[in-house]
Amino acid sequence: MTITRRTLLAAAGAAPMLGICDSPMPTQTERRFEVCLSPEGLKADPELLRTVRDAGIYAVWLTGFLYGYWPYPIKATRAHAATARALGMEAHMVHVPLGHPGDSLGSMSGGVPLTPPRHWRMGMASSGAAFSGTSLHPPATAENEAALRVTAAEGFRKVFLDDDFRLAQSPGSIGGCFCGDHKRTWLEQHGYAEAQWSELMADIASRRLTRLVREWIDAACAELSGSYLAQRRAARPAQLGNMVMFMGSEQGGIRLADYRTELFRVGEGHFGDGEFSSPKGKMNELFSSLFHRRFAAPELAYSETTAYPATALSAANMAAKLTVSTISDVRTTCFMSGLTPFPKAHWAVLAPRMKHEAAIHGVLAGMRPAGPIKHWWGEAGRYVGNANPFSLALAIGVPFEVCSREPTEGWVFLGDHDAVHGPANAGGPARVAVARPGVQSRWIGARTVAESLPDLFRLKREILAGHPDCPYVQEERPATLAWYPEAGHALLWNLDEHTARLTIRHGDRSTPVEAPPLGSVLIPLGAPSKVKR
Repeated sequence: MTITRRTLLAAAGAAPMLGICDSPMPTQTERRFEVCLSPEGLKADPELLRTVRDAGIYAVWLTGFLYGYWPYPIKATRAHAATARALGMEAHMVHVPLGHPGDSLGSMSGGVPLTPPRHWRMGMASSGAAFSGTSLHPPATAENEAALRVTAAEGFRKVFLDDDFRLAQSPGSIGGCFCGDHKRTWLEQHGYAEAQWSELMADIASRRLTRLVREWIDAACAELSGSYLAQRRAARPAQLGNMVMFMGSEQGGIRLADYRTELFRVGEGHFGDGEFSSPKGKMNELFSSLFHRRFAAPELAYSETTAYPATALSAANMAAKLTVSTISDVRTTCFMSGLTPFPKAHWAVLAPRMKHEAAIHGVLAGMRPAGPIKHWWGEAGRYVGNANPFSLALAIGVPFEVCSREPTEGWVFLGDHDAVHGPANAGGPARVAVARPGVQSRWIGARTVAESLPDLFRLKREILAGHPDCPYVQEERPATLAWYPEAGHALLWNLDEHTARLTIRHGDRSTPVEAPPLGSVLIPLGAPSKVKR
């Protein structure tokens, strides 16, 4: 199949008007729990659907079309959907539209192809290396449209595009396909010559947010959004959604504003105990979820809560991930583990934690966290960042606020590229910017602090000195404290694998709290109050 410049120009110049739902906005307020399962996993364990139903699962997402293939007979998928519905659960479908640069599925049988079929073109990285998946050429969109028509005809009314629907090989990489056709189209669109292409390559290699880089990324976003819009039309009357990868943003072709009223899976990135167990790993998960919630309505937001490979994440750590969604006000938790189910014994641990988190979420749903620490991931981070936020500041027991615009006050912990590119203005004396050592920050008066708990605990005393009315964890132990003054509560998340006996200080009051290993505790702090944000 040959891609034409006319096709690419149409995609690059388009401004798809996404964010227009075909169905009314949902009004879901309660926490729901759902799970992705493959037909091969259900065939291997016919009782699995009953097990997940008894644990409190609301809906099952079944494997559908995978980058050019239907790996399972639609008749079998239809039968599993009917069984799930007979057990009182909803049944939906997940497609993987473009494929992945490596195995991200973990098939039990090993019979599922890892790359798209040969008539799908490979992508080309800025280095010149060819790769499969996460690039967009004909006939990928057309074949995905056809698959979605089949899915809709089978009666599935919700379909997610898995997070391989992106134009970057990994979080933090600047994506788009750099093949000859995409190069010629981009140069032609802007009236550029070969010199501008060389300049673009140098800018991408050094992660400079220049006009050329912005134009390249905007063209990739238009191409991917155009494909999504075509697929959404084909899916009708089913509702379509995008599973966004960890810290996924414009640099991966994902123009986040285009998906504001779509089903939106917030991206998490640590799928095994080795990655997730550290406080930094947990805070990266929380940071990415909070970041994506800036662009997703809570009723449409889904968590990732993934283990991969299926046995890589302990039941305790998978249960701990549920608190990420509670703090982020993500209304639907979606358990995932590729094509192989995670250990069945996990459900005995997950079921009580699911009820616990749902009860807490019922108190906090719709409330915004407040605090002196400002959660911020700016335009530079979204376009040329390395997907490594200064997230550990969320683990020092000081409340935080999520900012959709550049903060003008409070303590702003900067990712490296947001620090380098600097703010549009000084921001006033009420703002303190904090960057990592070795980063040449352009923020006026920026402080340099290592992203380590000892260094941040020392800074904690200074932060609290300027905010005497703010609740906080008195001890220097890794813990997240989300404060919801409108609800008159705070949520404490113990990041330690052991029980923590902590003290919450709020004004002249001290509240002792015993937090279970990796557990969450809802703490009443008195009548709701108005707090300056």
